[in-house]
Amino acid sequence: MQVDGLAIALRPRPMAEAADLGAQLVRSHARSVWRTFLPVYIVTVLLALSTVEIAGWLPSLLIFWLKPWLDRSLLFVHSRAVFGQETRWSDLWANRRTVWGGQLLRTLLWRRFSPWRSFTQAIDQLEGQRGSARRKRRTQLLRGRRGAATGMQLVFANVEMALDICLLSLLFWFAPEGGTRDLFGWLTQSDAWLQSLLTAGAYALVVGVLEPFYVAAGFAMYLNRRVELEAWDIEQEFRRGFR
Repeated sequence: MQVDGLAIALRPRPMAEAADLGAQLVRSHARSVWRTFLPVYIVTVLLALSTVEIAGWLPSLLIFWLKPWLDRSLLFVHSRAVFGQETRWSDLWANRRTVWGGQLLRTLLWRRFSPWRSFTQAIDQLEGQRGSARRKRRTQLLRGRRGAATGMQLVFANVEMALDICLLSLLFWFAPEGGTRDLFGWLTQSDAWLQSLLTAGAYALVVGVLEPFYVAAGFAMYLNRRVELEAWDIEQEFRRGFR
């Protein structure tokens, strides 16, 4: 990685502050994030929702299970954003094989439930580590940081759950006075597929909003860890000073 090309100031930070830097990265490059990620996400959600007639629980499960695969597109955008580069849909499409197809089985199977997957995602996708080299690299990055990485994931999981519940609750909050019971009766007596679509749609909306911040937080923590291990901040200052 060309450290002198980074558009963000590097210095050792507490992991919580590094996660906040990731959130700032999303806000600063919101245009690149949404115009690149939304087409992929919308198509994925529509395909997931179309499975409602197979089983009512399937749309929500598919959206949940495919999040690590969707995260690959987001990491592609964030990895360019730290160099100050804008990303368009055409950039993602040109790199679709490496972004969407790289280590697909690993992404959707045993890495799906990793408690620190956004923190270590860059090892597979950006560093391209394989086999024992990947395991050693992951162990090195996680040493002393497992708690912070797991804690960040738990925070986002709880925020996701809370927002999902709040979003579904809006139906009752904005119901006409005295109409809450009628609304509840309509929801419980309506077709099962309608209830499933409502639930999956609310979940998809929450995931679509939160996931860019989750991936960016993990990526910023990854960069911060590399600053700690490899003194990137010092190298960056030297390169700028002697440019």
